[in-house]
Amino acid sequence: QVQLVESGGGVVQAGGSLRLSCAASGRLFSSYAMGWFRQAPGKEREFVAHCNWSGGRTTYADSVKGRFTISRDNDKNTVYLQMNNLKPEDTGLYACAADKDWDLRVESAAAYDYWGQGTQVTVSS
Repeated sequence: QVQLVESGGGVVQAGGSLRLSCAASGRLFSSYAMGWFRQAPGKEREFVAHCNWSGGRTTYADSVKGRFTISRDNDKNTVYLQMNNLKPEDTGLYACAADKDWDLRVESAAAYDYWGQGTQVTVSS
């Protein structure tokens, strides 16, 4: 079992930046693949980014490519999401998730075993 706690959300103007953090409990963090998802009001949860256990392999949703960067520090049991050039459509509740089995369906929420509660990101125009 692992607990995930996100932080770093807030209100920012379009074009601004935020860095989200997701702190994980437990000694197995470095063996998990990690993902970020977001959900806007009235919309379904959508995939944002994924990285493998080392952070050496990453995957992004087309809508955030070139603007968002996922990274991790296994010594600190933390995964990050650097978000630049934010747009109003990036508004939503951002949650991190851990995948203990290295499921190949990295863009599917069903592939992840543990979830955080989320942190709210609001981008004003």
